[in-house]
Amino acid sequence: MDIYLQKLLAGYHTFRDKYAGGDQSIMQYLSQNPQTMIVACCDSRVDPALLLQCDPGDLFVVRNIANIVPPYENDGGHHGTSAALEFGICYLHVKHLILLGHSQCGGIQHLLRQPQNVQDDFITKWVSVFTPPTIIPSSEDLYAKMFLRQSYQNCMTFPWISKRVAQGELFVHLWFFDIKSGEIFTYSAAQQEYLPLK
Repeated sequence: MDIYLQKLLAGYHTFRDKYAGGDQSIMQYLSQNPQTMIVACCDSRVDPALLLQCDPGDLFVVRNIANIVPPYENDGGHHGTSAALEFGICYLHVKHLILLGHSQCGGIQHLLRQPQNVQDDFITKWVSVFTPPTIIPSSEDLYAKMFLRQSYQNCMTFPWISKRVAQGELFVHLWFFDIKSGEIFTYSAAQQEYLPLK
């Protein structure tokens, strides 16, 4: 058995010991009633439950390339992220929606560089949801932060999101995780910049 699979199995046994072992198992009593939903990237370094040290049942999470929220489109297409948003907000009634971007994002790099001669049936089309800015940022991380705000604007095109936000039933947060420092920054609309999460 290779070392990578051994690590996964060891982690599984730790999970069983901590959460599902014996009479003290919390899994048997666990219901899905999270108060927070997170739209995060698929990046293997950015696991919301690990970053926030959450237990099973704390978060409702959807992950996709570049943590994109596409605009509302009620058509015949397959909309995985939109379906997850609808389930979390309309069925689970989460109170907080966190859009979690991060530094060194491969999806943003793909959008900016559009590599040639690589498998690309879906990635370019997916990241092209973002429209290029008129003012060119000086770094990929600034692009990622800018596109995080664009995802927020796309959120507001969903009628059941904008309605709940207007009524104070749902709060949308923009967070940016810096991989190198291990720090999360949150967007301040008042100051129009990302500030360290307190």
